[in-house]
Amino acid sequence: MSSVAMQSETAIGSNAAELETTRPFFSVRDMHAYYGESYIVQGVSLDVRKGEILALLGRNGAGKTSTLRTIARTDNPQMRQGEIWLDDQPIHKMSSFEAARAGIQLVPEDRRIIQGLTVEENITLAKVAPGNGWSLEQIYESFPRLAERRTQEGVTLSGGEQQMLAIARALARDLKLLLLDEPYEGLAPVIVQEIERILHSIKPMGITTVIVEQNAVAALKLADRAVILDTGEVAFAGSAKEVLDNPDLRHEYLAI
Repeated sequence: MSSVAMQSETAIGSNAAELETTRPFFSVRDMHAYYGESYIVQGVSLDVRKGEILALLGRNGAGKTSTLRTIARTDNPQMRQGEIWLDDQPIHKMSSFEAARAGIQLVPEDRRIIQGLTVEENITLAKVAPGNGWSLEQIYESFPRLAERRTQEGVTLSGGEQQMLAIARALARDLKLLLLDEPYEGLAPVIVQEIERILHSIKPMGITTVIVEQNAVAALKLADRAVILDTGEVAFAGSAKEVLDNPDLRHEYLAI
């Protein structure tokens, strides 16, 4: 092979690698969603690269939870326009269970721990779905509190431990995109730090996270990027640092 050809091949490989690291792993394009005739999500678009953490912020009623639910393809709200892409898969064409199989896991604000099942049974039930999620050993290594309480009924755990269990169930599935709705609500700072440690630890594995959180400063310090919603529309999209460094922006849209 000539030196010119070798240089050309090297350049092509370099460009391909650069494209892989810069192209969006997860994208939403002009997404519109309704609760009945109530127009809630109004043309939301966003891009997230593989392994990034995105803070989805806004005042109460801005459409944050509705955006997460639409991405997860729940029945409510109903998506009527737009596209959702994850790892080149058209999520907008899928039902909720198909989106979950494609790697999207929503951890809702109420956590949905199954009553009557122990910690381990809650995790084991999540592993019934096809795919290669974390093993019990991996989960207990990362969540030692859950290992200590593996035989305890899940709903009797503290709020922070239930949040850990909800995230652990998501990791037990074949996870590509983790959607977290208000994961810090009502939790002690030490538990928040534990959850942040887990979220940082899964970044190198290529797991992408979108976090909705009223504690905007904590979410921004955790995140790589930020999107601020205002009455269902994107008011800002950029780096998390830009929001932290812009008091006028924070005051106008986040009241902080």
